[in-house]
Amino acid sequence: MFAKENLKKLNYIERLYIKLRKKYGKPMGQWGLWCKRPKNEKEKEEVIMGAILTQRTNWNNVELAIKNLKKEKINSLYKIIKAKRGLIEQLIKPAGFYKTKSFYLVSLAKFIVKNYGDLKKMKRERLEKLREKLLKLKGIGPETADSILLYALEKPVFVIDEYTKRLVREKGLSNNFSYSFLQEMFQKKIKKDFRLYQDFHALIVINGKNKDKFIKRQ
Repeated sequence: MFAKENLKKLNYIERLYIKLRKKYGKPMGQWGLWCKRPKNEKEKEEVIMGAILTQRTNWNNVELAIKNLKKEKINSLYKIIKAKRGLIEQLIKPAGFYKTKSFYLVSLAKFIVKNYGDLKKMKRERLEKLREKLLKLKGIGPETADSILLYALEKPVFVIDEYTKRLVREKGLSNNFSYSFLQEMFQKKIKKDFRLYQDFHALIVINGKNKDKFIKRQ
């Protein structure tokens, strides 16, 4: 996303993206769907469900939960609302905290369907206003809200997670690790483009997980 002849003019955040992109290439695995462009309605809804299910667990567990939901054809926001809570709990057990997460899933699905009907209408809402509404929902913190906004609704908002904070610390980019500060730092230093934000955040997570694997092997 940056012309080669301009590399010397790039700031430290832009150069970090280039370095990660050269090292890992196009984000794959989980990110094959999350960074897919464009996504259809079903794919966007799967990303939204994944954003809830991935809380406090690893992605392999999320994939098992989503696979279970698909097998029972509970793979849309409308079907989440209509399904029995006990069945949802049973299907998403692999993701852990299944009672809490089933409540969050149903609550979010109801919010979207009641207020917008579908994701196309939801996407038309102004970013700041929509983010504020999402953050009022139980179980939706900044990271989850921004993941939904960025990956499902293609809004240009940078997601900050523990891998991002770790990378910032390792590179000595800041001594302030608050969510809002780091988000503003990234958004000020790179082009306001949801595609760039998606790939950049995905690469940061891939980089962090690879380092975790290396440490475990030692």
